[in-house]
Amino acid sequence: MTPLFACEHITRCYEGAPVVEDVSLTLPAGGCVSLLGPSGVGKTTLFHVLAGVDAPDAGRVLLSGEEITGAAGRVSYMLQKDLLLEYRTVLDNVILPLVIRGETRARARAHAAPFFAPFGLSGFERKYPYQLSGGMRQRAALLRTCLMNNPVILLDEPFSSLDAITRRQLHAWYLDIADRMRLSTIFITHDVEEAVTLSDTVYILAGKPGRITRRFDISAPRPRDKAFSLSPDFARAKRDILEAIDADTP
Repeated sequence: MTPLFACEHITRCYEGAPVVEDVSLTLPAGGCVSLLGPSGVGKTTLFHVLAGVDAPDAGRVLLSGEEITGAAGRVSYMLQKDLLLEYRTVLDNVILPLVIRGETRARARAHAAPFFAPFGLSGFERKYPYQLSGGMRQRAALLRTCLMNNPVILLDEPFSSLDAITRRQLHAWYLDIADRMRLSTIFITHDVEEAVTLSDTVYILAGKPGRITRRFDISAPRPRDKAFSLSPDFARAKRDILEAIDADTP
């Protein structure tokens, strides 16, 4: 079966030297995939290629079997920082993708309004970003990303700036939202527990240049509750991934 999204043999160079080399991965419809590896290994460089922000030196990117290499706007991309505009209300922040695509502000606001409750933002439509908690800011940024209405979402460490308790809460929330909205997601993360909690498949990116060195499939069904994080399956997957990272990192 053709995956919803894939990249094949991606190489991206900087000043003539490869940053990532011969990277291939796949994302099925409705799936969650994590890209896990140390800082500086090329994860964000790869995301720029997957999002069409940058063109690879070799390889291609596919969406439903169609090549979209270098085509921006075909997948949604949320950076690590929420990038909310402090002078706009939360509602006017989240509708930006719709306005940019030509919707009137009134129609965009009407379209976005029903999503505020499931995103935990009901009652905050007229607030400003500085009035939100860190977790609420991330939910607002995620809502803005989802309103781009693309089948694939790329999330670059979306929860890394949050405290551990809020991060765990958002893991559970995102798994529920992804299931309800049928989102297909690729995460960048440095956190092994986060990768195991969220993902169907974890790819390890390691080395200089960065290459996919391992793939781990997480068989536990989603959505995953707190019991999964305390289970032998969770502990085993975490141990295997940590051992792989240690083996693949000089």
